[in-house]
Amino acid sequence: MLVVENLRVGFARGGDVVRGVGFTLRPGECLAVVGESGSGKSVTARTLLGLTGPGAAVRADRLELDGVDLTGLDERGWRGLRGRRVGLVLQDALVSLDPLRRIGTEVTEVLANHRLVPAARRPARAVELLAEAGVPEPEVRARQYPHELSGGQRQRALIASAVAADPAVLVADEPTTALDVTVQARILDLLAERKAAGTALLLISHDLSVVARLADRIAVMFGGAFVEEGPAAQVLAAPAHPYTRELLAAVPGRHPRGTRLSVRSPELPPPGTPAPADAGCRYAPHCPLAEDACRTRPPEPVRLAGGRLARCRRLDRPWPAPRPAAGPPATGPSATGTGTVVLAAEGLVKSYRRPDGSRHRAVRGVSLRLRAGEVLGVLGESGSGKSTVALMAIGRLRPDAGTVTLLGEPWPGPARGADLRRVQLVQQDTLSAFDPRWTVERLVGEALGAAGRRAARRRREEIAGRLRLVGLGPELLGRRPRELSGGQRQRVAIARALAAEPEVLVCDEPVSALDVSVQAQVLDLLAEVRERTGVSVLFISHDLGVIRHSSDRVLVMKDGEVVEEGGVEEVFARPAHPYTRQLLAALPG
Repeated sequence: MLVVENLRVGFARGGDVVRGVGFTLRPGECLAVVGESGSGKSVTARTLLGLTGPGAAVRADRLELDGVDLTGLDERGWRGLRGRRVGLVLQDALVSLDPLRRIGTEVTEVLANHRLVPAARRPARAVELLAEAGVPEPEVRARQYPHELSGGQRQRALIASAVAADPAVLVADEPTTALDVTVQARILDLLAERKAAGTALLLISHDLSVVARLADRIAVMFGGAFVEEGPAAQVLAAPAHPYTRELLAAVPGRHPRGTRLSVRSPELPPPGTPAPADAGCRYAPHCPLAEDACRTRPPEPVRLAGGRLARCRRLDRPWPAPRPAAGPPATGPSATGTGTVVLAAEGLVKSYRRPDGSRHRAVRGVSLRLRAGEVLGVLGESGSGKSTVALMAIGRLRPDAGTVTLLGEPWPGPARGADLRRVQLVQQDTLSAFDPRWTVERLVGEALGAAGRRAARRRREEIAGRLRLVGLGPELLGRRPRELSGGQRQRVAIARALAAEPEVLVCDEPVSALDVSVQAQVLDLLAEVRERTGVSVLFISHDLGVIRHSSDRVLVMKDGEVVEEGGVEEVFARPAHPYTRQLLAALPG
């Protein structure tokens, strides 16, 4: 269905971001392209729909969709293909769906554009498509707007829209990122059904567990090029390129709890940094196996058995063993549930008023205890009340009932403004959390100012010191949030939180939208910070692998209540509640 040979995509200000990519895709086959942000995988996907954007230069020896040459198409020609012959499923359904249109109209837009179904028949067809996509109460959802649906429902509606015209090729660009594990499982089932029906599926992802479940073949992308390609089982079981090894090593579930996951230095340039065409291997600056020749000589492609493409001269060298765990030992006070209680909550209740005037109880009698030096994981799906508990823990939200205490004293205390720095928050979406006009120096300096450090001559040195604590150099002081990579922004968020010298760090989904290798760096950083400072961490997440790797104890929440609590290994090995068992069963291998 799809043939791509020597695809190159460039932009005037950044040079080529896709360099010589080639692959084929057959009916009923899934090719997964994996790699981190900046590797060029999303640009490759959008090129197949003519959506590279203004100023893009697309060149290819061959670029064909079902026999149609795509290199010479004008915008009218692309409109004839989009939706009808090739469909696109994007990551962020809330942004991708028109907020001013009802779901039913959105789903049937492609049918209207290509005049495939009469106008009178479209509302009924929208309900059918939503039902096929597994959207509950499709008759109701078809009349609603995107903001009235949950994240999983929106994502399924987006898939219903993409497959409405039964396209031969479906491009899914990070379709499950940041979704709960049970919702993710339903989305993967839906994509598997389309594949079984004969649709050719191009899956873009950085999540190797998602890839392992769906892909027939895997192409690993770094620096705009494929560095390895072959059957999924071979690539995952016996990776032939160091970068593939890094991605696999960064998966939390592959190592003992607390083990360091990342081998890459955070001070090195991010993968998307442009490099001269005649430079050595683009992965060499990040590679623990690199030698001088790797940095100076262009890599020579080597075709291996099974169709894998390797660009590495050092395949014979073993990958570095995982570094020892940091922080309190697994047999210490934090693991056994003893020690000084730093933050405690008793019987927390919080409700919100719905648009129809009724009350929704988001949190129902939640109690927790966070001990000195401990990481307490709070696990649950979207809507379980995790983030509401986090907001009450940091003092930004007052409970309707129940109490919060910090070191035995009411929290927040009477001197509310001065006290709030004692508990700091690290959010999921740092790009939205930061003022886009502020520099890194001002962002971190604001927290230092709250801590009372106002001496101008020491301020810049202290800010640089806080950045060094999280593995960043002083050259970032003058940069603004959009000039940083996702991993750098998250490190700045942690530096800002630590600048106030808190007793408790509340991390609300801090790695859910990060690439697996960047996620590994941030998890390692949090472990190092805990080891150096002794800060207690309340870690909120829906990712079971991340919770198991990072936490000493875990609370499992459902519908605003704690349904299970205990040591992390005990809960994961012998879950007592049916909901916990359901979460573990939905986790991709």
